[in-house]
Parts: sequence; C-alpha cells; structure tokens
Amino acid sequence: MLGAAAASAAVASIPASALRSPAQSSSRRSIKPCRAVAGNLGHFVQTVKKDVDFIKKNISAGVNWTSKVIGFPEISKQVDEVVWLRNVEDPKYESPDWPQPYYPELSGTDLIMADLKALEAYVLYYYHLSKMWTKPLPEVYNAQEADIYFKCRPHIVALRLIEVFGSFASAALRIRLEGIKKSKNVSGSSEVDESNSQYKFGMVLKETMLNLGPTFIKVGQSLSTRPDIIGFPMSKALSELHDQIPPFPRDLAMKIIEEELGSPVETFFSHISEEAIAAASFGQVYKAKTVDGHDVAVKVQRPNLRRVVFRDIYIMRVGLDILQQVAKRKSDLRLYADELGKGLVGELDYTLEAANAAEFMEAHSAFPFIRVPKVFQHLTQKRVLTMEWMSGENPKELLAICSSNNLEQESRYSEKQRIDAKRHLLDLVNKGVEACLVQLIETGLLHADPHPGNMRYLPSGQIGFLDFGLICRMEKKHKFAMLGSIIHIVNSDWASLVGSLAEMDVVRPGTNLSRVTMELENAMDEVELKDGIPDVRFSRVLGTVWSIALKYHFRMPPYYTLLLRSLASFEGLAMAGDPNFNTFEDSYPYVVRKLLTDNSPDTRKILHAVVLNKRKEVQWKKVAFFLRVGAASKGLQLALKSEASTEMPSDRVSDSVNLALKLLLSKDGAVVRRLLMTADGTSLIRGIVSKEARPFRHQVCKITADMLYQSMCTALGKTFIVARYGAIYTSSSTSAINYQSLVKNRRLKVIILKILESGRKSPVLMARLCWVSFVTLVTASALACHRFLVSLSETYLGRLSFNTKKLAVSR
Repeated sequence: MLGAAAASAAVASIPASALRSPAQSSSRRSIKPCRAVAGNLGHFVQTVKKDVDFIKKNISAGVNWTSKVIGFPEISKQVDEVVWLRNVEDPKYESPDWPQPYYPELSGTDLIMADLKALEAYVLYYYHLSKMWTKPLPEVYNAQEADIYFKCRPHIVALRLIEVFGSFASAALRIRLEGIKKSKNVSGSSEVDESNSQYKFGMVLKETMLNLGPTFIKVGQSLSTRPDIIGFPMSKALSELHDQIPPFPRDLAMKIIEEELGSPVETFFSHISEEAIAAASFGQVYKAKTVDGHDVAVKVQRPNLRRVVFRDIYIMRVGLDILQQVAKRKSDLRLYADELGKGLVGELDYTLEAANAAEFMEAHSAFPFIRVPKVFQHLTQKRVLTMEWMSGENPKELLAICSSNNLEQESRYSEKQRIDAKRHLLDLVNKGVEACLVQLIETGLLHADPHPGNMRYLPSGQIGFLDFGLICRMEKKHKFAMLGSIIHIVNSDWASLVGSLAEMDVVRPGTNLSRVTMELENAMDEVELKDGIPDVRFSRVLGTVWSIALKYHFRMPPYYTLLLRSLASFEGLAMAGDPNFNTFEDSYPYVVRKLLTDNSPDTRKILHAVVLNKRKEVQWKKVAFFLRVGAASKGLQLALKSEASTEMPSDRVSDSVNLALKLLLSKDGAVVRRLLMTADGTSLIRGIVSKEARPFRHQVCKITADMLYQSMCTALGKTFIVARYGAIYTSSSTSAINYQSLVKNRRLKVIILKILESGRKSPVLMARLCWVSFVTLVTASALACHRFLVSLSETYLGRLSFNTKKLAVSR
C-alpha cells in the first residue's frame, strides 16, 4: 500500500504538460498551475490517509485477536475485582453499634462474669468493625456510605487523585506554553486574540475531560451549556464532547446485554449492528431488530460505571471540602458535589429513564408535533434500555449542510439539498421553541438535556426527543411566573420581570429589587423594538440575566436554566437557516394565545397587568398588538411599520377584529370577557371613538353591513343570493362569524350595557359615541342596500340577453 502511495504520488508530481500532446497543452494553457498542484497534493493526502486507516485497522484487529487468545479481558476483570476488593463485599453487612455494658449491683464472681461479657461485646464490635470494607456501594447515591466505602479503599482514591492531578497539571503546562508563544507573536485585534485563547483553553480542557473518563465528560458537557459562566469560545470547544466520545468494545456490550436480560442476545434480537450508532459518556447505542420484526435502539451502559462515578464524585467532594477550608466559606461546598452525584447516579438506572420517557410521552400526548419513542419494557433493565428506533435528521447534520461554504462541501450537497435542509432546520427550530414553551407553561415537565444531539427532525414533520435520563418538574406557581417573565421581557417591563423572578424564589430575600431593576434597564437600554418585539439576540438577553444573577447571587432553579439554554441553542441552530431569526418573535404567538385563552386566575392576573394600567384603563396599543399576534397563522407577521403609526393593512385589521369577535362568542373567550368587565368603561369608549381606531371602525361597519344584507335577503326569501355572491365582509385567516349568535349573545349584551353605564359619567364622550355609532350604522345601511340592489339586478337582469344576433350569409 505504501508503495502504491509513493507511485501514485510520483505520477501525480509529473507536470500535466508532459502527459499531454502539444495540441492539448496549447489548448489548456489557461488552467492555473496552482489548481493542478492543489489537486495532486489532495490526491496524495487521501492516499496516505487510506494507508494509515488500513494499518490502524489491521493493528487493532491483531491486538483484539491477541487479547482473545491470551485472555486479557478475563485477567483484567480479575485484577479489577482484587483492586476494588469486590470478592469480599457482603451486601447484608450492617455497621455495629457501640456496646453499652451495664453493671448492676454485682460483686465477686458475678462482677468477673459481667466483665467477661463486656469484653466479649467489645471484641465482637471490633470484629464487625473490621469487616466494614465488605460493605458494597449503595444502589442510590448516599454521601455517608460512599465516604465509608472509599475510606476503606484509600489506594483507589490515591491512584485516581494522581491521575486527575497529572492530567490537569499537563493541561496547565500546555496552556502556559501557549501563552508564552502568544506573547512572542503578538498580532491582530486583542478581542480576537482573547477569543482564540479561550477557545484553545477550551480545547485543552476538552481533551483532559476525555482522558479522565465518563464523569468528567459529563461535567464538561454540563459546562458547555453555560456560556454565561465560561464564555462562548470555551463553551463552543466543550460542546464537541457530545460527539467525540470513543465507544467501548462490542463484545463487552453484548455480555452486558446477556447479563441483564438473562439469555443470549439471539433470543431477543435477530440483528444488532456491528458498530455503535452513537457513543455517549455513560453508554452507547446500537441499532437492532427484535425477533418479532421491530426496529429498536439498544442503549448499553459502560462497564463498571457505577463505581467510577461514585469514586469521582467522592474525589470532587474531598476537593470542595479542602477549598471550603482554604477559602473559609460558611456554606458547605460539598453539597454541589452531592447534587451532581444524585443526578449522575440516577442516570445509571435505565429503568428510571424508561419511566421518565413514559411519563414524558403521556404528558405531551396532546401535542402531535412532539414525538417520544416507545419503550420496550421486557427488553429494559438497569444497564440496558430498548426503545423504538426513530429515523430522522440530526440537527447538526442539517446545520452542516446549511453552513457549507467552501467548494468541497458545496460539491457534496446539491442546491435542493441545501434548500430542504434550511427549511427543515427552521421548521425544527419553530417546533422546538414551541415544545420548550409547552413543557414550561402547559405540562411543567421539562427535558433536562436539550442539546441538538438529543433531538431529531422526523419525515412526518414532528420533532423527536431522545435521552430521558433526567427530567425536570416545575411547580404550578412557577409556570405562570415564567410566562409572566417572557411577557415582561418583550414589553421591556424590567420592574415586573424582577417581581416575577422574586415569585419564582430566584431573588434572595433582602436583595435590593430597585438596584436589580436599574441594572437590567441600563444593560438593555440600547435594545431597539422591531414591530413591537425586542430586536436583540436571545443569547445577549441570556448573558445579561446571568451576569446580574451572578452579581446578586440569584438562586437559579433548574427549569429556568433549562429553558434559557434550550432557547439559546435553538437560536444558534436557526441562525444558519435564517440570519434574521428572532427567538422572541418566534415564541411570542404561543405566549399570547395562552394569555388570551387560559382562564386561570394567574393568567388573568398577568394579562390584566399588561393590558390595563393602575386605573384599569385599557392600553390600546398593547391590545391591538396582542390581537395581531393572535391572528397570525405562521409566526409573527406584524403589519405595524413604525411605533408611531397604529394603522395596518385592512386584511390584518379584519383578522384582528374577527379574532376578537370569535373570542367573545367562544368558550375560550372567558378571559377577554372578564377583561372587558374589569376594564374602565370610559377608557373603552374613548378608545372606540379615537382616530387610531378608525381602521377597526371600518371593519365593524363592514360586519354590520353584512348582517343587514343577510337580513334583507332572508326577509325576502332570497338566501340563495348570499350563497351565490358571498358576503361583504370576509377574513383571510379565520372562519366566518355566525352573526345571529352575535346579536343574540347575552354575555355580549351585558358587557355593552356595563360599558355604557360607565360612560354615562361623561356626556360629551357619550355624545361622540352616539355620533360615531350613527355614522357607522348609516354607512353600513348604505353598503347593505347597494349590495342588495346589485345582487338582485345581477340575478334577474342577467337572464336577459342583449347580444346582437349574428347571421351567416352563404354565397
């Protein structure tokens, strides 16, 4: 192979002109030499890569064959059992209590016998105490029991400490050498240099985490989702930990499946892929087919993982304890390691993950765009999880296709593939954002690891979720507080946002809320509004909130972190398909629909706080904005071109009016009806007669004319005219309104009477309302009569034909 590579390289190095005839050479002199050299060099590199891959494959095959012949896996397993003292562990062991000898009034021989019994008790106590190292690790994380276990095995901790210290010392040395090189070659922008240095630091840290094993990989993955703490360049480097985890051998995976399921693999699966489809920090996935023909994904846990996780968490506890004593901190820093330990050890039991998946599926069954794979319970145990195979597109693959810029990548994908990838990516992001809000506001059950690797875009257009090792549950009061915080961010109401954070127990007691509000106002003061929505990246808002949270020591709950992390991740994906993507713009329609249709006291409280001022007067700009967003069918299609102007094209106004009327008549309109009953009637009348409401009055006039027109046709028995020529008023986004129910609706009459009763306090305002109503009614009557006459004439006069007769004259 190497000889072939050298020969091909030699042939490639011969000038192209020497291999052509003179005619061909003269006709192709315009070709640049650099392209030929680049092509020859690329061919040489590819040949060398193939040779290296061939050599690696043969060497690994030879090593595997040698290990099987000599029995290295069995020897390694026996050594591991001796080192961990696993052969002497006794699950039934219980720690003895200190003996309590009792001496009643004894003398002589009786006293001697009592002393002997006490001595026997002490001997038995120390005997049982000496067997402390036979107690195994607990199935569920327990810091005290883990402490006892590893104190009896100091050699395990010492060896691991040496390995961890050596890895981080080596990383620190590499970073130091990079800093020295950088100081010698100072060039370019300082910001660019700082970003590059952070990225290189992140890459070194990523390699260190990979070398230290599953627990540290999991910690690195968690850090990669916190760019607010470690910075975006370092976060980008650590995010590669999701994709670069090496798998463990297939033979070990098959043995684990057999041990957990209790029978050979062939008993349950007719086929299992030779290579792992995906490798994660705690396990790896194989594609398989069950004996009854179902395609499944089999997730197998890494061998000896529970002991490794307990050991690393124990070492973290020791390190945090030392740090607490050195820094003289009052708070117990070991609690952070305990929380991490509970989460990681909980992920080791795949039966819990199966239960989480079933619960998540049941909670979101009402939302058809969310897909959760089915769990095969009879093929699931603590270290093996079998779920339905979901065929779909990985968001990272879609992102790679959308971001293909260089010539090599462009030649790999066609233009149609790139267009489809962008369309699928944007659809995935839109549904992903809505899925986040559904989990947050509707179900209160959040996916705890929402990175792109755990999602799929299915051919049916659904978004599929994977990996349910951890899920987060929210309290009901916190769901509505999060809903309010989104509304307040969009409305730039920072004081109310701080209030919502306080309701979620994020702000510590005693914090100066006014100072926090001022900090937010100063940080977000330069944000511009585009069609009523903040024209700012969500990542910037995320960074601002996190910086203030760190400054004032906020207690950020897990669900708040998960939501911010998910939305920021989706925004990053969407930027490849649409550089103008705005997370607020994409998520706000769902929030508005929730506010306008959910009749719970907490939702009404939020809506009233946004739409009404302290005197319960209606803020018409926000009402119009809410109706426009609610009437939009796809995303936020705002027609408001500037903040100063409140007029919109007629179709958007008609959709808004139609939506308001439908809400008033429907069961879901209780929120709007309560809002009108609560609002000050005088402010409602003032808004109706204002100049800004002229477009809405025009639409009401058309609706009234349509009602009169239908009444005329019905009275004369000419209803077929309406069916033939249609109504005066139509709406593009919503269905037609039943006008008879509109007139007969008692709730609407009560609301109108209440508004008129409030307006009697101002005779001038009532006079203006009467005049506007009179003009609207006269105009509507004129429109209805004109339409009726036109319809009659077209119906009856259209039967007469006034066309001149054409005669054919033959010659």
